[in-house]
Amino acid sequence: MRKWLLIFFLLPVVFIACNRNKIVKIERDISITPKNSVTRLAVDSLQMEHYIEAQKLTDSAAQYLRNFYNSRNFQFAWLGEKGLTEQARVFYQLNKDYVDNFRDSSLLNRDLDKKMELLMKEDTTFKKADSSLAHLELQLTSHFFNYVATAYEGKVNPEVIQWHIPRKKLSAVVLLDSLMANKNPTSEDWEPVNQQYKQLKKELQRYYTLQQAGNWKTIPIGAKKKYQLGDTGVTVSLVKQRLQALGDTSIKDSLPEFDAKLKTAVKSNQQQYGLRSSGVIDASLLKELNVPIQTRIEQLLINLERMRWMPTMPDGKMILVNIPEYQLHVFEDHKQVLNMGIVVGKAANKTVIFSNKLRNIVFSPYWNIPASIVRAEILPAMKRNSNYLRSKNMEQTGTSNGLPMVRQKPGDNNSLGRVKFLFPNSYDIYFHDTPAKSLFAEEKRAFSHGCIRLAQPVKLADYLLADQPQWTPEKIAKAMKSTKEIWVALKKPVPVFITYFTAWVDQDGRLNFRDDIYGHDQKMAEQLFLAAK
Repeated sequence: MRKWLLIFFLLPVVFIACNRNKIVKIERDISITPKNSVTRLAVDSLQMEHYIEAQKLTDSAAQYLRNFYNSRNFQFAWLGEKGLTEQARVFYQLNKDYVDNFRDSSLLNRDLDKKMELLMKEDTTFKKADSSLAHLELQLTSHFFNYVATAYEGKVNPEVIQWHIPRKKLSAVVLLDSLMANKNPTSEDWEPVNQQYKQLKKELQRYYTLQQAGNWKTIPIGAKKKYQLGDTGVTVSLVKQRLQALGDTSIKDSLPEFDAKLKTAVKSNQQQYGLRSSGVIDASLLKELNVPIQTRIEQLLINLERMRWMPTMPDGKMILVNIPEYQLHVFEDHKQVLNMGIVVGKAANKTVIFSNKLRNIVFSPYWNIPASIVRAEILPAMKRNSNYLRSKNMEQTGTSNGLPMVRQKPGDNNSLGRVKFLFPNSYDIYFHDTPAKSLFAEEKRAFSHGCIRLAQPVKLADYLLADQPQWTPEKIAKAMKSTKEIWVALKKPVPVFITYFTAWVDQDGRLNFRDDIYGHDQKMAEQLFLAAK
């Protein structure tokens, strides 16, 4: 195991979730009495203040601790007369699993672990809350707050990669209260993470197992350079073994013959890496299969961190773009109903990561050309050719700061195509059609100035306007051939999330990897993995 795994996530963490807002003091709930309390064990307020002072807790952390015990009139939460509560057992296992999965030494507490291991194994009864027992109780609560901040909030500031999607709202105290209120808690039901996070965490565990097994040797391309149905060779045998190790159960042998089952498996594997699904073993596929296990583990950890930032996905209609995947997905009540290829911004004109709501569709749009493009491309062309604007179906509408203001009129050669989809934002990013359809045949599609070009814009318009009967497919087609802009407001705005994930589990349960086209993974790696590679 590499060095960084021992000091992974050693960034300072002290109640991240608790420091974001001003803390409202909760008064002691004296309605809870020994007769109606869950346990007779209680923390003395003086013991708690001594603990706060000894542990040098921040003001916010101390207030959260006081609030939690005030709200339960100082009853113990983790310990009862019969030993550890079920909630304590669940939390301890969650903490252990997190440390094992993420190699996060910031959540290792040798003293606490020693006490908990003994209590987990032995039948114990407590008759009174002495100072050592009170210390353990308070220690568990403090550790829970740190655990929530680390495991569910995330450790990297999203601004490191200009991530402008508002982070999910999470309260450590509310989570603790919900855990305590649950009589039969399980980590599967209680953890405040989405299904995609859970699936990707399982893949992380699987890759650790692959790493421990070893035998991850480089597969040579061999003399043929490409292998297809009917070919034989050592490379074919090694690819079979690699796909079996990665979980493809359709391949039953490691013989050097390229058979029909291997072709099917290769096609599926190519899709997992965003490659053209040819069913042929070539250099691009072997490049992906030869990526070291450690590199893939780091990629999974980086994307799990991003998934901690994601807010709860809304019910109803929702559009999600994944930039490295070059895909747009439409969901309705959390089920995918439509997806299509997209073109995103090139490295010099990165598509911004943010969220908003799609409110308008504009058929036969003008393209109001940004000043940066006018300066760099349009103005020089105008100087070379006085008929340039007319030849490109453009017109000048004025001047601004010494630059001509130029727009392209509706038409077949309009750079926005025949329709655009607006979700107002300060980045001037939107979805649009394009006359350059050939680009969608490319595997890597980072060609735009930042906006997102759609492979099937008509399908998206049909779907979004399905609840407006007057907008029939025929009327939409006619509007897209107009010589004037036609604006349509959606009945209900649709949430849009422009995201950046280079690893995820798709709807068929397959782990996907993509290239880090903007270098965001690298920037996060510098924050997450403190030991230099």
